[in-house]
Amino acid sequence: MPIQNPLTADQLSLPELIALGVGGMVGGGIFSVLGLSALVSGHAAPLAFAFGGVIALLTGYSYTRLGLHFRSDGGSFTYLEHAFRQRNVAGIGGWLLLVGYIGTMGLYAYTFGAYGAAMLGDRLNTPLMQHVLASLVLLIFLGINLYGVKASGTTELILVAVKVAILAIFAVAGLMTLQSDRLLPVFNKGVVGLIMGAALIFVAYEGFELIPNAVNEMEDPQRNLGRGIFISILITTAIYIGVALVAVGNLTPEEINQYKEYALAVAAKPALGEFGFLLIGLGALLSTSSAINATLFGTARLGMVMAQEEELPKAFSYTARTKPVPWVSLVVISLVTLVFVNIANLTIISSFASSTFLLIFIAINLSAIRLKQTIGANAWAPGLGLMLAAASWVVLMGYLWRHSPESLYQIAFFYIVVVGAELLFSRRALIRR
Repeated sequence: MPIQNPLTADQLSLPELIALGVGGMVGGGIFSVLGLSALVSGHAAPLAFAFGGVIALLTGYSYTRLGLHFRSDGGSFTYLEHAFRQRNVAGIGGWLLLVGYIGTMGLYAYTFGAYGAAMLGDRLNTPLMQHVLASLVLLIFLGINLYGVKASGTTELILVAVKVAILAIFAVAGLMTLQSDRLLPVFNKGVVGLIMGAALIFVAYEGFELIPNAVNEMEDPQRNLGRGIFISILITTAIYIGVALVAVGNLTPEEINQYKEYALAVAAKPALGEFGFLLIGLGALLSTSSAINATLFGTARLGMVMAQEEELPKAFSYTARTKPVPWVSLVVISLVTLVFVNIANLTIISSFASSTFLLIFIAINLSAIRLKQTIGANAWAPGLGLMLAAASWVVLMGYLWRHSPESLYQIAFFYIVVVGAELLFSRRALIRR
């Protein structure tokens, strides 16, 4: 979520940086993609999240070195501009980043709809109600952002603490009711299943790349930037592993398949009963609401900046007369997300978002390799991160080809549109040279 720093302090301390990273990663993704990962990777779902954490850590090293050298709020877009002579590479990267955030916002809205409908009871838990709630939450936050209202730093930090506390309670209580026969053998879906599961849920690790964007607003960047990235990833990975362990150890494969959109809430029942179901449901609603608001706020402004740099149509830079609200960018991004969340299923939404951020992280690791002498980086960490991210992306595409070819076609169509749009609308595009 490309949010601007909401904290009111002049400089971000290390704990605040960690909160920013954990808050960005522990969004709505874990509440919805857990069941999907368990279906694909089986008992190895906790290891799938650990594998995703390894890729995030290696890529975090690349972001650390690039962030310390360039010290730019432009983040990934700036790094790509410096790493590649062909400026369309950075332009396409910026567009991918934009649609990647739209994909994550779609995932958050989908999750809100699934959990909201489930909490209304069996009679109202229908696909129609899920779509209505998913659409409604997007429209509500569009209205809020058009009025220029945004959550304060204190509220955001409280929400991060609440959702992490809920997941921690779930993990600790759920460990008491684990059933070993649901955890062994570990690789019941094979090693490939583990990698497939990690690739499908990788969107759950999107968010730590926010920290380098605040490099100019943090205390002692040389010391705290890397620490903020690595500690936040380690905390998030530990949470994910614990949550996945409890879910797989308390649910049968049939239950995971039946309740995959809100399997996490169902997994809370053995230890905490109906209260656990409502607690996880409340956590999902709070988390996704906060994430949608922050993502929409930041993505709209990313679109505005890209328009100012002539990477998007000029209309995206238009703001309201009385306040600096990029209303065109807000409306267009919200409408695209609204269409996406209502025509795609969970597999498509999660796969698209995970695929997009895997591609972005591949490009960032490659940038670190190309600029290793300039930024003072070792090549092995970015190289390994690149290889693991690329392998995960290939496995993800293979999974979709075998099990959901229509999803693969739709994702390919989205990417073709993105590349074509960048070439058509950017003044730096080849077609206009």
